Amino acid sequence: MTADVVDNKTGDSAAQASAAGMDLKTGAAEPLAAHEISAMRERIDEIDQAIIDLWLERARLSQEVGRTRMASGGTRLVLSREREIVERFREALGADGAQVALMILRAGRGPL
Repeated sequence: MTADVVDNKTGDSAAQASAAGMDLKTGAAEPLAAHEISAMRERIDEIDQAIIDLWLERARLSQEVGRTRMASGGTRLVLSREREIVERFREALGADGAQVALMILRAGRGPL
């Protein structure tokens, strides 16, 4: 016995999509489009992994900067530097960029 998988947003079932000739992984009705979508998703996955790797590297470097600064008698944070970073992200990405920058900064220094 096979159970239909139902998409909660649209109410469509996997069986309906399959019957309509759609690729269940991509949602595309044409094989060429399904192939193109799969290739683009593969590249997206590669980009996501690069972002994760860079995020982790940046956090490690930021923590090292903080440890070095504090070991030399400096402050835990340099707020002017953090403002520069937030502004750079805001200029490049808009309002969401500021939120991304704040998350990146938190990853490197921990919560305040």
